[in-house]
Amino acid sequence: MTSGIGAILSVVLGSLAALGCLIGVFWALRHKRLIDDLPTSKTQGVFIGLAELKGTAESETPLTSYLAGAPCVQYAWQVDEHWSRTVTETYTDSKGHTQTRTRTESGWTKVAGGSQSIPFYMKDDTGIIRIVPEGAKIHSIKTYDETASRSSSLYFGKGPEHEIANSTHKRRFHETALPLHTMLYVMGQARERQDVVAAEIAYDKNAPMFLISTQTEKQVSAGYGRWFWLFLVLGLICAIGGAVASDMLGNTDKGLGWQPFVLASLGFLAVLAMGWVWTVYNSLINLHHRLEQGWSQVDVQLKRRHDLIPNLVETVEGYRDYESETQTLLTELRGQGEATPPGVSGPDFKGIAPMLRVIIERYPDLKASESFLRLQQALVDAEQRIALARDYFNDIATFYNTRLGIVPDRFVAGLARLHPATLMSAADFERAPIQVKLAS
Repeated sequence: MTSGIGAILSVVLGSLAALGCLIGVFWALRHKRLIDDLPTSKTQGVFIGLAELKGTAESETPLTSYLAGAPCVQYAWQVDEHWSRTVTETYTDSKGHTQTRTRTESGWTKVAGGSQSIPFYMKDDTGIIRIVPEGAKIHSIKTYDETASRSSSLYFGKGPEHEIANSTHKRRFHETALPLHTMLYVMGQARERQDVVAAEIAYDKNAPMFLISTQTEKQVSAGYGRWFWLFLVLGLICAIGGAVASDMLGNTDKGLGWQPFVLASLGFLAVLAMGWVWTVYNSLINLHHRLEQGWSQVDVQLKRRHDLIPNLVETVEGYRDYESETQTLLTELRGQGEATPPGVSGPDFKGIAPMLRVIIERYPDLKASESFLRLQQALVDAEQRIALARDYFNDIATFYNTRLGIVPDRFVAGLARLHPATLMSAADFERAPIQVKLAS
């Protein structure tokens, strides 16, 4: 009876431990897939949605770190003080006699610390984008690590004035930071800035990840890969161990057979295979949703521009003559209200900012019209947003199409009935550069 209960308990405990490890496996796999499946965007190709970027940390007014005094955009420091004390305790020995003994305890206690960060810019070969680090998981680098005695000016100069009880008069000073000009890897949610027509990366509670790391994308992905294999091996050991223990307790009169090893391994690997398909399927669906989100951002601005075009045409018609070139321009403007999405037969979207410049050159009096100037600015803003959204959509679409074509993802994509996306081939949309003076 006891052996039967022990056998059941072994199976249950082994299964629960293996299940916990499988959860860890899929957690690591999901994060690794997220990093590997998201295309790296250029700073000029980011608009709204989850984005992955690589570039250097820059700032107009950088911070100065507390310990190292290094220019940076984020830092965290800590001071630990060493202590040691002798403890006298009583105990009862094996004969029931009360005895006393002394022992020495020692350790480190945090006595001071702090951190600070500022919004900064990430710079690559195409431009810059603003990063708001609050709420991000930060992988920084060590900028200061010193141990000082009481005779050092550092001891009280950067540490508190008062010592803790039982202090050995030794302090450890540690600091990590994101130094200026350091190469960073960033993954986070992009949103539109409130001050200019541009994107920024900031915390979003619904985003799957917000990471700012001094490690490379490959290193971050490899880290989750190591967790994947660690949980996988531990889970397999737990599954086999539970099955073997159950077999030994339930069949005490027989030797250990090979069946528990095989059955536990096959069961664990079967669940792992189903979980892998589920994870890949979800990652492709999430990528498809990001594609739809990218197009929705384009569509919002295109509809906004569509509503402005009739008013612009009406304003220009009050100044136009019967030159064929002018009528051609107006025809093109009207036609842009009927342009079709990518993959649908019909005229492609085209930027109309160049047309506006031609019209202004032909009709200088338009510069005195407040209604025309308001329309012009609104259209320019809309087209700059379209350019941002178009670049993001095309980045996601290109990567999405690649994922659908590689093995084994293409087989899972077939189950989801996913099809390649058509790139947005609109032309002449202009993006205004962000003007900032970065610290050298």
